[in-house]
Amino acid sequence: MVLQPFARNQPIPPLESGDRLTRAEFERRYEATPEKFKAELIEGVVYVASPVRVFHGTPHAALIGWLTVYWAATPGVSVADNTTTRLDMDNEPQPDALLRIETGGSSTISNDGYIEGAPELIAEIAASSAAIDLGAKQNAYRRNGVQEYLVWQTFENRLSWFRLQDEEFVLVEPDADGIIRSRVFPGLWLAMPALLDGNIAEVLKVLHQGLADPSHQAFVQQLAKR
Repeated sequence: MVLQPFARNQPIPPLESGDRLTRAEFERRYEATPEKFKAELIEGVVYVASPVRVFHGTPHAALIGWLTVYWAATPGVSVADNTTTRLDMDNEPQPDALLRIETGGSSTISNDGYIEGAPELIAEIAASSAAIDLGAKQNAYRRNGVQEYLVWQTFENRLSWFRLQDEEFVLVEPDADGIIRSRVFPGLWLAMPALLDGNIAEVLKVLHQGLADPSHQAFVQQLAKR
């Protein structure tokens, strides 16, 4: 009798939090999971997401809406929602939202449809996952060169905007009017108090002020030349 290799007919193991996997094995197992399943590989460790509650879903929608308006007014950039991103061999996160420069930026789209490299801006909603988003994941984003990183801790209703400076993430404070202005994406202005108060109309009003600023028009012209 000839014994067949044991692994030939062995089912693909499911992804479970705490698994330590290579990125190739992570992707192999992920492809075998149901479509609505969400998992990330952070510093070589698997994190499986919990069911999404309104504490996550509503802030997520607010950030996506804010970024989408900027996207619509800025040819040459694009927004992605919950999109797998191949940062390096040990990190394949699925950011809640990201904004990237399409041509000449720090990320590309692979032949199989994934983002590869570091998007210029990433935003995460940190409800129950604050320790990950402000710990191992933040370090992976910093090390791979994400220029701006936003973390919205919904239970504390606190938003932290980090900017990469001298290879470190530096916390950016709002100005006297409560506004933070992106350096990477001119015209991307965030009225932080309004966002935290749920005043989305004011958030969009301030964003439109940023889009009318000459710096945004110059950025659009710069992107068109790439």
